[in-house]
Amino acid sequence: MVSIAESAPLGAVEWRLSPGLVPYESAVATMESRVAAIRDGSAPELVWALEHPPLYTAGTSAADDELLDPRGLPVYRTGRGGRFTWHGPGQRVAYVMLDLKKRGADVRAFVGDLESWVIATLARFGVSAERRPGRVGIWVTRSTGEEEKIAAIGVRVRHWISYHGVAINVAPDLGHFAGIVPCGIFEHGVTSLAELGRKPGMAAFDAALRAEFENVFGRTLAPA
Repeated sequence: MVSIAESAPLGAVEWRLSPGLVPYESAVATMESRVAAIRDGSAPELVWALEHPPLYTAGTSAADDELLDPRGLPVYRTGRGGRFTWHGPGQRVAYVMLDLKKRGADVRAFVGDLESWVIATLARFGVSAERRPGRVGIWVTRSTGEEEKIAAIGVRVRHWISYHGVAINVAPDLGHFAGIVPCGIFEHGVTSLAELGRKPGMAAFDAALRAEFENVFGRTLAPA
């Protein structure tokens, strides 16, 4: 598979990092506005890295019985692909708003590039992560042979502009995942960098995330 970035001599992608916890509704509103601006040429492409307060989201394929116990957390129905997942402190969410029409107009290649980006970022911390045929997300194999999910991917595309993106477990409270069937997969659990004994801190993780994004998608520029 050829990276969509290889045929994309584009301007720099804006890289935005939000401190604190960003409410989910405002994040979605911001993405919707930015997608429209990218489409009409009034704003550059954007990667937005943030954390949310604890919440669950349901993608377009989510089944009601996969919400086991919301535990008082808000549940948002969203237009991204995929099923149920959790967001919260200690999980790095990166919303990726790119013009795919200028990058090969290939959604499957785009998702493959997102996977490669996450895998390469985790490798910087000594974690060997992989795709799994027939399963969404990014997976690691423990020394016991058990396979666990460390990152989720869920995207939406409107007029060839992508949004939503990836969620990587850096050091979250994994207990929240017990309230759902994560991504509809009963047979396997979830893990994090911290659970695997890697504790880089979010700033170091963000630096690796940005560097590997540039390796896959091209140059980034911090907002003015």
